[in-house]
Amino acid sequence: MAQRIAVTGANSALGRVLLQRAVARADVEIVALVRSERAEAELPALSRDRLRTARVDFRDAAGLREACAGAVGLIHLAGILIESRKTSYGEANVETTRAAIAAARESNVPKLVLVSAIGAEARSANPYWRSKGEAESLVRESGIDYTIVRCPLLLGCDGAGDRALAREVAAKIVPLPGGGANLEQPLDARDLSDGLLNAALSRACARGLVLDAVGPESLPLRELVKRGARLRKTYPIILPVPIELLRAILALRTRL
Repeated sequence: MAQRIAVTGANSALGRVLLQRAVARADVEIVALVRSERAEAELPALSRDRLRTARVDFRDAAGLREACAGAVGLIHLAGILIESRKTSYGEANVETTRAAIAAARESNVPKLVLVSAIGAEARSANPYWRSKGEAESLVRESGIDYTIVRCPLLLGCDGAGDRALAREVAAKIVPLPGGGANLEQPLDARDLSDGLLNAALSRACARGLVLDAVGPESLPLRELVKRGARLRKTYPIILPVPIELLRAILALRTRL
């Protein structure tokens, strides 16, 4: 018999992959939570036998509670990577988590699975990692059984990381922070999705754990770019960019 899982941010890049993995399993029924008609239209064209959508805003406590009713697990995917004028890290990464916790508690959902980020730390000077760390703290202190999964660069989901890597692989000159010496350990979004579903289906699975979910290989970013370029038979020139300069550019971009 299929068990129901509620998924917030279901129209995100990872959310779409998760839905595809879920409907291929006989033991899962999905309620995909989205915030707008546009977001609902972005969901993959899948059979609705075991997939239904709920259009609800995170400020709508009653709507969230109703959408989560009867679920054995809630997978919280909502969040942003870069702030905009319309949405801050605090709103997208922290307040949506607070709303998800309230919905799970009020709907008696026994398990909450939070997708976080490698490097999350509530005391971090980096506002993105700080917001992710604050969200994790809310989940740990919620009193609900939980699993927190921290993710690296995700591949295979047409997300921001995927698209950035594709642009770099196709370019003739690729500017990389510090020459791309930073280590990456990318993860296939399909593997992550399977793990999230398993954690949500079982109250005991990885209960109370904070997991760093990474791929099988660690390599410098420049090597990752070069490897992808070889597959496309392109040979980009890596241009080192001072990290402090990049931080200044990103700060200006965020303000504008």
